[in-house]
Amino acid sequence: MLGLGAAGVASAPYLQRGLESLLGAASDKDPTGLTGLLPNGGGFRYYSVAASVPHRNERNYHLTVDGLVERPATYTLDALRELPQTRVVRDVQCVTGWRVPDTPFEGVKLSVLLDAAGVRSQARAIRFSCFDGTYSESLTLDQARRSDVLVCLRMQDKPLNHAHGGPVRLYVAPMYFYKSAKWLSGISLTSKVDPGYWEERGYDVDAWVGRSNGRDDAPTV
Repeated sequence: MLGLGAAGVASAPYLQRGLESLLGAASDKDPTGLTGLLPNGGGFRYYSVAASVPHRNERNYHLTVDGLVERPATYTLDALRELPQTRVVRDVQCVTGWRVPDTPFEGVKLSVLLDAAGVRSQARAIRFSCFDGTYSESLTLDQARRSDVLVCLRMQDKPLNHAHGGPVRLYVAPMYFYKSAKWLSGISLTSKVDPGYWEERGYDVDAWVGRSNGRDDAPTV
């Protein structure tokens, strides 16, 4: 029995990664969205609003920063990795109720990319686009400049995988998880807030945990 227990402990990480890969691949091809109801061992659900999502990697990923900026830019995955990285550990709270405590995210502060681009005085907000071709999100400029808002490359101390929005996603620590757009491909500075995918369908534009969407979850900050 002790041998079996030790074998179970040793194999658990491999089984977990296999389950995540299986559910992620299934959700990517599931038009019903039912696979999103199945939690993996880490407590996350897999959500996508697109019928399928292309994979991106070092060879074909790029992130654009444009709109009301002085210096539009395009970043490759390697270029993002070369910038200063910030690690944030917070609870992840979904507006549907599930929560994953003490989850590490790591990436570039969004404010670093904004400063590099030179935000014009008339800019008030940001619209985020994604390479799934469907999803979008928004933040005000003040929200985007918080130190716990990241262009994220790593999650749970591993490179961000496809099912979790890799290779790059937005991470907005103090807001419900729908604000942390997966498969991030574009950051565009705008003169006003342009509501994102779920906001157009009734969700709150300002999604502070515990203070929006009629929920009273404990804040993550």
